[in-house]
Amino acid sequence: MNKTSLLFISFLVWYLLPANTILAYTHADSLRGSNGNGRNWWDVQRYELNVHFDIPHKSISGYNKIDLLVTSAPHDSLQLDLQEPMIMDSVVCNNKALSIAHEGNVWWVLYPFKEWAKNSKQSIIVYYHGVPKEAKLPPWEGGFVWSKDSTGKDWVAVACQGLGASCWWPCKDDQGDEPDKGQDIYLTAPATFTCVSNGKLIAQQNKEQQETQWHWQVKNPINTYDITFYLGDYIHWADTIQGEKGTLQTDFYALRYNEQKARKQFAVVKSMLHCYEYWMGPFPWYEDGYKLVEAPYLGMEHQSAVAYGNAYKTGYKGTDRSKTDIGLSFDYIIIHESAHEWWGNNVTAKDVADNWIHEGITTYAESLFVECMSGKEKGKDFCKGEWSNIRNDKPIIGDYLVNDDGSSDKYDKGAALMYMIRTMMHDDEKFRQMLRGMSSTFYHTTVTTQQIEAYINQFSGINFTSIFDQYLRVNNIPILEYYIKKGKINYRFSNALAGFTLPIQVNDGSRIQTIYPNAEWQSMRWNGGYDVSFIKDYLFTEK
Repeated sequence: MNKTSLLFISFLVWYLLPANTILAYTHADSLRGSNGNGRNWWDVQRYELNVHFDIPHKSISGYNKIDLLVTSAPHDSLQLDLQEPMIMDSVVCNNKALSIAHEGNVWWVLYPFKEWAKNSKQSIIVYYHGVPKEAKLPPWEGGFVWSKDSTGKDWVAVACQGLGASCWWPCKDDQGDEPDKGQDIYLTAPATFTCVSNGKLIAQQNKEQQETQWHWQVKNPINTYDITFYLGDYIHWADTIQGEKGTLQTDFYALRYNEQKARKQFAVVKSMLHCYEYWMGPFPWYEDGYKLVEAPYLGMEHQSAVAYGNAYKTGYKGTDRSKTDIGLSFDYIIIHESAHEWWGNNVTAKDVADNWIHEGITTYAESLFVECMSGKEKGKDFCKGEWSNIRNDKPIIGDYLVNDDGSSDKYDKGAALMYMIRTMMHDDEKFRQMLRGMSSTFYHTTVTTQQIEAYINQFSGINFTSIFDQYLRVNNIPILEYYIKKGKINYRFSNALAGFTLPIQVNDGSRIQTIYPNAEWQSMRWNGGYDVSFIKDYLFTEK
């Protein structure tokens, strides 16, 4: 047994001791989902990714230069993520090849990193190649999409949220650690195609063998899963809007033969961005711009390069998720994915278990767009209409440290939570300033649910803790039980946590009264007969 193997075995025993022991999860889940001993002593400052595409063989090769800051006493190993079947060829530091050991989707770099001083800045270069995993159902089951447009030309892209950026490039694949100073992206592909990526185009250089290298640059922090590319026969046009922070560049890329349809469909972007800036604060990426790019899959919130694949239809693939017909008045993918520039890209959950912060607030933002377009009542109707999609299968918040992102209810139930908070605040302007305040306070940072909760409680002056617990941490929906007897209405909540209550408005046809049910039976004098209705501005059922 060689020295490297012995070192790796010793290291593995050391690492497993504090590893997550939840039986439902594997060691690989812990490595991916936690800020473990191979990650917790260093912070990514900047990535420089260089990728070459071999389209006939569906393979890629290249390197990633990682600039990092040593934040605490280093260990003798550093965890890099690169998923099988991709292959890490070497890791180089100061022109010296370091030892590496492979464990599933993790590659351990073995070196006496303890020689690195705390607060020192270091760099490593990771060389790799391989055939990346192909997406089965993008963007949900992600990976590379090797497709053809309707003229038979190659059309290639990637979508990897959930699966992780490490399915196609080596990185610290941890949602809690974004490159603080952004990323340079160099993509080399056949010269006959346009290659679009995040940020702004810095250079376009012709290479040998009729290839072109595209250099894109992101100046701001960015989620690793947001790093992307689109390779195809694109037509491009540019525009600007005058936003809250000045002139914002907007760029649009559509397949050449779809230009006419795209110009019509993408025209909504100006009014949408103005609407979102009004409600949620300035667009978070003025330095990197806003791009909307036609993609060979439905859509994704790739920062400064939003993926669009809704086939130029209104609604969600031509249907209305709210079942109110309101959703057919706009293109769902443009509106939803663009709102992620604020929630998910700007304000990012440290752990994927808290991804309701991304999806719930973004889904609620759809109704804010409807409100801008058609008025408050239409916005309310649209949001409540989407509640019919809620399954209550499991809690919205997943298990921490194991790469579990909870229930898909984080979309519509998360939006319902924001709707209820606004309703209980009884002050639309204060609610708007709260959204803008969250976007500003947590600008370009990663956060926890607890931070969001504390902010909302403090800003609103209302203790929503029991509301957060009920709708985020358990899957039970409160049941309002009631009966009328001897001139009184008797009521309580079942299926609810201790201390939970809501201000429920009761209508007898002639007047409206407010009750505050909790787990105990209460009663109120009632002269309205047996024809009772409850105004459904909150998420509960009744019997």
